Amino acid sequence: MAFTALKTAMTQTPLLVLPNFNDPFVVETDACTTGIGAMLMQHNRPVAFLNKALGPTHQHLSIYEKEFLALIMAIEKWRSYLQRQEFIILTDHKSLSYLSEQNLQSDLQRKAMKRLMGLQFKIVCRKGKENLAADALSRVGHLMALQAVFTTTPAWLQEVLNSYHTDAEAQKLLQS
Repeated sequence: MAFTALKTAMTQTPLLVLPNFNDPFVVETDACTTGIGAMLMQHNRPVAFLNKALGPTHQHLSIYEKEFLALIMAIEKWRSYLQRQEFIILTDHKSLSYLSEQNLQSDLQRKAMKRLMGLQFKIVCRKGKENLAADALSRVGHLMALQAVFTTTPAWLQEVLNSYHTDAEAQKLLQS
């Protein structure tokens, strides 16, 4: 049974679909302690994925603020898709479904609401166990974070650079 399920999962990879601007979009968002994730969909098929690790500054935010940040990040990323018509935002954070009725207390909320102005959207809360894609994306954001940068220089380029110091002709050209 498990082998059959694994085989099916590996042979039926979900493919991204091309967006159809005549059909409504759905944005699924989620946040966790270390990251935020989102998925843009149409007809329950993925159009695009997004995830990001949270830095030390954002890791100390409340879960409400992290969920709000995930929502804003997704809308900013896919604004060109979403600005044409009404879209639905799916979140597992119930208080976000009352966003338009809330008093804006923090700077984050005020800045974010400015970004949402002019867009037609409806926020729908759904159970976390139904928010699987965005949940998975939010949890792997830290794994994809850049930990170090390493650059290499090809041997031939290093030889060219070294030749400037050893070649008399090159020295004359550099000094004039």
